Amino acid sequence: MFQILLLLGSILLHKQASLAAPMVKEGCPETCGGVAIPFPFGIGTGCFLDEWYEINCQNGIVPTLKKANLRVLNILLPDTHGERNGVIKVSLPINYSSNVSCGSNGSFTPVSLKGSQFVFSASQNIFAAVGCNINVWMDDTVSTTKGCNSSCRADDHVVRNTTCLGSDGCCQINITSVLQVFSVNFQPYTETAGDNKCNYAFLGDISQFTPSVMDFNTLKASGHSAAVLEWGIANSSKAALEIYNYSSFSNKSYKCSSVSFDSAHPMVMPFLQCVCNTGFAGNPYIKDGCEGGAAGVGALSLCLINWRLHKYIKKRKETKLKEKYFKRNGGLLLERELSSPEGNVEKSKLFNSKDLEKATDNFNHNRVLGQGGQGTVYKGMLTDGKIVAIKKSKVIDERKISQFINEVIILSQINHRNVVKLLGCCLETEVPLLVYEFIPNGTLYQYLHDPYVESPISWDTRLRIAAEIAGALFYLHSAASIPIYHRDIKSTNILLDEKYRAKVADFGTSKSVSLDQTHVTTLVQGTFGYLDPEYFQSSQFTDKSDVYSFGVVLVELLTGQKPISSLREEEGRSLVTYFIISMEQNRLFNIVDAHVLKEVKKEEIALVADLAKRCLNLNGRNRPTMKEVAMELEGIRKTQYPSDIQQNQENRDAIESHDAVFTSSNSSIEMNVLKFSGVQPLLPGETW
Repeated sequence: MFQILLLLGSILLHKQASLAAPMVKEGCPETCGGVAIPFPFGIGTGCFLDEWYEINCQNGIVPTLKKANLRVLNILLPDTHGERNGVIKVSLPINYSSNVSCGSNGSFTPVSLKGSQFVFSASQNIFAAVGCNINVWMDDTVSTTKGCNSSCRADDHVVRNTTCLGSDGCCQINITSVLQVFSVNFQPYTETAGDNKCNYAFLGDISQFTPSVMDFNTLKASGHSAAVLEWGIANSSKAALEIYNYSSFSNKSYKCSSVSFDSAHPMVMPFLQCVCNTGFAGNPYIKDGCEGGAAGVGALSLCLINWRLHKYIKKRKETKLKEKYFKRNGGLLLERELSSPEGNVEKSKLFNSKDLEKATDNFNHNRVLGQGGQGTVYKGMLTDGKIVAIKKSKVIDERKISQFINEVIILSQINHRNVVKLLGCCLETEVPLLVYEFIPNGTLYQYLHDPYVESPISWDTRLRIAAEIAGALFYLHSAASIPIYHRDIKSTNILLDEKYRAKVADFGTSKSVSLDQTHVTTLVQGTFGYLDPEYFQSSQFTDKSDVYSFGVVLVELLTGQKPISSLREEEGRSLVTYFIISMEQNRLFNIVDAHVLKEVKKEEIALVADLAKRCLNLNGRNRPTMKEVAMELEGIRKTQYPSDIQQNQENRDAIESHDAVFTSSNSSIEMNVLKFSGVQPLLPGETW
């Protein structure tokens, strides 16, 4: 009888599990940078309804509405229960006046949504202007012109973050019409209007617009504000008719309407919006995307009767499965190391699966920090409140379990302030879970190449980052008890912490080597544009191969250009080739980042460029060691920033003297050439 009940309960559970309706078309990506992308929006060919709904996932982390060229912050389907229309929150450019003091040339091309099924939301946006003694007009280019007056106190002419009612340098108006494009005009109305250095206006999300707490200076500098678009699908589009058969705008599972679902702001919309009917859930824009959520009363009763038995059996199976995974992932080997008198691995390095599931809300897709070929990284919070990054690796090679465990032991003991720290692992899951310190400010690549970055990195910050990377690599090559070759140094693997200090990450292809080795012979791995040509030809990776990759990063810092670009047609796509040719033809300062040229003397640029050129020597023997590179960069910094470098050096000496004390020479696992097959703080292109 119990077996029959169990079978019926299992059938019901299977049926209920199948009710998780799809939100995207089959085989299409569900998220980009933690933002869910439901159909009719989509990433990749065949995944979106038409060109207006195409999402470009830049660098795997930045979703952009491709045709409108707007960064996407959030996308929501319509919801009748929440009385919400379909909305997409975007990053909208700010409108500056022609005053050059705004840090802008004053030009602004209005964002146009004409031809789309998107409108600027009248109920969820507010139009605001910031400046002293000006009239600001918002023109929808069709029929409506609305404006407001912004004045400042007569005694100081200062914009204040207090109210936005026309005084204190800020005014606001509501928009009532359906907008798809608008322009902004500024006009001073007193002779003292010029006292204010910059005037600007923006359309912004009303839920985030609180003048008393809003930092107008930060908003002005960023050049963008969060705004809300409402969206739907065309009434008569061929694609819509083919998919939904709109002979009538409803059926038993979903309904469609051109009337706003927002009862507080009733109006006819210029498009159709669809929602699943009561009792159904899913995405109405996908054919058969709304699925029923109710099960029969009889089956529910059977499930309740069988619940305790099911829980017992499930718990027993989970326990056995955890034991199986723990053994398969090398748990017994790690336990032996923990219990060994010679072992020096802290017991806190082992996490249990339930704690990590809780930390990540059961690995919720909203917690995803990045995805790549090696696995997925989630943001999590441990029970003690510590924020961490949790890496869910892909399946590891069971033949290399001992190597994997040994690498966990080695990496968990590396304690250098410019290397992302491995805090521990969990081995009782199907694939190992690796826990790292959380690094909040993204990658060096983003700050050098992402067009959405608010302001470029200063030269002194670039030079400091270069010195920190070099110091970390010198430590890995020379100061650690078991020398480590990174094998994938690139700007996407350099993370920046809350103080914008460099953290070397992604040891997914690294090698640790015995002290008497000079190289390791492996299958060629790395990233095109950073790969040592000598290693590519010989398959022999040395410490000088890391030096070459570091040289490429140094050239990125100098030029602000990507390692590979189709825009460099004459010299080829390679930044290294472009750089070397420019050096040989005395054209170095033609390719250096313009921001760098404004900040620093050419002599200092030439010193760093010469060092980069030596790092990129085709003959590895002629390249400097990372120790020499680190010392030379510290010397350049000491000349330019003597007080800063003294403190920096004292900190580094203290940390490295502490780091040097750990040793794994007594480990019960043989130490020779080891492949870091699964120990990665980050994946290429991921950010924390």
